Amino acid sequence: MEQRVVGWTGERTGAIGLGCMGLVGWYGERDDAEAAATIHRALDLGITHLDTAAIYQDGDNERFVGAAIRGRRHEVFLATKCGQGRRADGTIGADNRPSTIRTSCDASLQRLGVDHIDLFYLHRIDADVPIEDSMGVMADLVRAGKVRHVGLSEASAATLRRAHRVHPVAALQSELSLWTRSAAADGLAACRELDIAFVAYSPLGRGFLTGTIASPAALAPGDTRRVFPRFAEANFERNRRAALRVGELAAARGCTPAQLALAWVLARDPLVLPIPGTKRRRYLDENAAAAGLSLSAAELAALAAAIPEDEVAGDRYPASMMGTLNV
Repeated sequence: MEQRVVGWTGERTGAIGLGCMGLVGWYGERDDAEAAATIHRALDLGITHLDTAAIYQDGDNERFVGAAIRGRRHEVFLATKCGQGRRADGTIGADNRPSTIRTSCDASLQRLGVDHIDLFYLHRIDADVPIEDSMGVMADLVRAGKVRHVGLSEASAATLRRAHRVHPVAALQSELSLWTRSAAADGLAACRELDIAFVAYSPLGRGFLTGTIASPAALAPGDTRRVFPRFAEANFERNRRAALRVGELAAARGCTPAQLALAWVLARDPLVLPIPGTKRRRYLDENAAAAGLSLSAAELAALAAAIPEDEVAGDRYPASMMGTLNV
């Protein structure tokens, strides 16, 4: 696996990482044995960057990832996130209070079964807490040896710059794919300016760009994508046409749509680290092969033209979640 540098830190990870959110839920039914085997296969392939979060399955995801990497911790660049909590009514909201960050870090360390976290993010930005206060305690965690590097997720370029002045930010994690480009533009430009890694989540459009989802009905009853606007019945066919265009270009290139879409993301900048999620080894192997796929300028332009962003139907999140984004 090609290695990439995590911005100014000098840390090196596989060019492609593994988003762990869907390993034990979120996207349909669980298969713990296959999910654990997928993590082990990832490490065997040189996919060393594993990304989880405290909020994923209310801590269950961290427990699962921690158990799966036991005995192989030294091979992993381990990222997790804090700063989101479940309210009494069941909804999720940002909580970046310093006391919450400290408590969350200790809880994540315990669930993961590790003595330090390589990259610890604020999962969402809390408009009620100055970013300087939150970053102050993140810096304390670094000095205490509990965290090696800190990051922000779905933060604006302005917030990123403010945070970076308090303590160096190692990574900005935001959505980036062929059909989510403009939302990442300012953040990616700021990362280039400050030599910060840009960790691209959902680089396959939550699986839509693979062309394997034939209809909303094909999603399992417990699959959370059912509430996402781009998968809704009203938008699905229009978006499926875009995915089919990617499929046509992939066929001409002799690769899969997933590989072509990932290669496009990798080509954005050497600072970009995509973390496609999967819980199956066959898809992991397919994704890993994208790191060896080099696209010409003409191919990159053709891909961008195949999915004009203004033709994508639906917001990238449900309305209740769009408000959590710091833009």
